[in-house]
Amino acid sequence: MSDLTIDRIETRILDVPLIRPHGFATYTATAQPILLVSVHLAGGVVGFGEGVVPGGAWWGGENAETMKVMVDGELSQATLGRDVTELAGIAQDWNRSVANMRFAKAALEIALFDAWARALDVPLAHLLGGQFRNELDCVWALGVLPLDEAIAEVNERREAMGTRAFKLKMGSGDPAVDSVRIAELIANTDDDLSYRIDVNARWDRLTALRYLPKLRDAGVELFEQPTPADDVETLRELTARVGVPVMADESVCSPADALRVVRAQAADVIAIKTTKLGGLLESKKTAAIAEAGGLACHGATSLEGPFGTAASLHFAASTPAVTFGTELFGPLLLKENYVQEEIRYQGGKVLVPQGPGTGLTPDWDKIDFFTRK
Repeated sequence: MSDLTIDRIETRILDVPLIRPHGFATYTATAQPILLVSVHLAGGVVGFGEGVVPGGAWWGGENAETMKVMVDGELSQATLGRDVTELAGIAQDWNRSVANMRFAKAALEIALFDAWARALDVPLAHLLGGQFRNELDCVWALGVLPLDEAIAEVNERREAMGTRAFKLKMGSGDPAVDSVRIAELIANTDDDLSYRIDVNARWDRLTALRYLPKLRDAGVELFEQPTPADDVETLRELTARVGVPVMADESVCSPADALRVVRAQAADVIAIKTTKLGGLLESKKTAAIAEAGGLACHGATSLEGPFGTAASLHFAASTPAVTFGTELFGPLLLKENYVQEEIRYQGGKVLVPQGPGTGLTPDWDKIDFFTRK
């Protein structure tokens, strides 16, 4: 076996254009800043991770710039010179020396896992309990789009990829207008399609109680984080009253958060983003808590690029608690990718990449092109 000492950590920020503007509740992205982290082991193996937040600091307080500072500084200082097999202990030391900064920690942790798996010549899922499925259901997110554009995109994605489940964003506009738009979209597309909405925690209790039943009656099948992250009581009330599954996203950024939601019976599904939770180890803990509490898990996205998406796929493929599919479509939203083997999407599913580590090889010409100067 090659030398597993962590010899060097490199970071660069990529600015990758999107295929179209992607609207969130408070922000519209036209490009995705991605922190690419490369971990070099002394034996010559290199692993890759990505630091990604959905569009900017509005979601979790971090962005590509803050993540770069943190990975280059305190996190690297606690990591360099150690054996990659000490990963759990390294992560503990990060938490002792750096509060929060989960997205930055996830980027470095995933790069370490990738390097370790590549050194062993095994898929990343093998280090996470073993792979028991090769593909997962995949939702396509429409963002905030005008009705005609949304209908066209639904039809195009169904034809090209066999997608049958779609997510729409709300929270940025008048809920009355948005509710009518979504009802019209559902009425003007095929009956066998599934729709869910994500409010990004932007509604208050009364707004949610007024509009969620209307959306349910229009055919929406899941509500993601309709109310503020720290208002678990209202989330519990909505879960009990609205009659379709409610998913907690912003409310669950740690295993402790998951336990709080489980105890309150405040959701039916927990959205697991390996980014917001601080990496694969914390994601495994969170999934175990959800499973023990009878909640389903969903493989969610921060719009990661190929390396981050592949790592999340290996997590989901090795975690039985992920029973509510995924939305790991991030690379499809990029105008161009920067790997030699692209992640495959077909029949409404996403295939787990095969090969050592994440199963992906960097395209350095593309990476250099997208690197921020």
